[in-house]
Amino acid sequence: MCEGWFPTDDLNVEMSMRAGNLTIVIVDDEALARERLRLMIADIGGWDVVAEAANGREALVCCEEQNPDVVLLDIRMPGLDGMEVANQLAKTQLAPIVIFTTAFDEYAVSAFDAEAVAYLLKPVRRERLLQALARAAKTCRMLKTDWRENNPKSGPRKVIPVSLLGAITLVDVEQITSFHADQKYVRIVHKDGESLIDGALKQLEQEFVETFVRIHRNSLVRPECIARCEANEAGQLLVHMRDGKSVYPVSRRLAAALKQLLRTRS
Repeated sequence: MCEGWFPTDDLNVEMSMRAGNLTIVIVDDEALARERLRLMIADIGGWDVVAEAANGREALVCCEEQNPDVVLLDIRMPGLDGMEVANQLAKTQLAPIVIFTTAFDEYAVSAFDAEAVAYLLKPVRRERLLQALARAAKTCRMLKTDWRENNPKSGPRKVIPVSLLGAITLVDVEQITSFHADQKYVRIVHKDGESLIDGALKQLEQEFVETFVRIHRNSLVRPECIARCEANEAGQLLVHMRDGKSVYPVSRRLAAALKQLLRTRS
């Protein structure tokens, strides 16, 4: 059984690790395996483990929320296996670098096709992990530089993952009518109801600037889902949504801009 492959070039490991901490998500269905990797990474230094996942669906959610630089990815897991996760991640903008960690050597060719930086066999040895992370750091920084130069404005997401009672579902952004700040979460209103996600309303406003408009410091709405705007007896401007039940306040400083936007769309 081979010990695992990774591209061989004259890497200066120490220099690769100096340019500031990069982020990692560890994905493995075995808690002890995750702990062992986490301890080795802490010992190596230069990396921050920002999340851990025990299966493929959790991995996709963690990567969506954390946008890591690197994913240490087990292959044989219940539900979505590592190869399926890698294929899904490859479709995302600025996809993370993948390093496979597995007890099985028969997936090496598939890992190569998935453009993984390394294929490490368990038990993962520290020196192998160090070399793989060095390669990942170098590759990640080059890719990010190229991506930022060629994509000054990235496109918005098409789907948003949400978790409910342990199950992960993907909400189509086209079905979302509004976003609302809700303490430390954001509440999204969509055709199937409401869901809570981690994140900041400001980031969502920047991402979906072409399709949602801010009406209040706590709310973004999709303009075409607005039925009408009218003031209540206290003079507060309210947005009535086309669903016939949702009504949201409009801040005074944003009222004029909203009215103008709706006039141009009518």
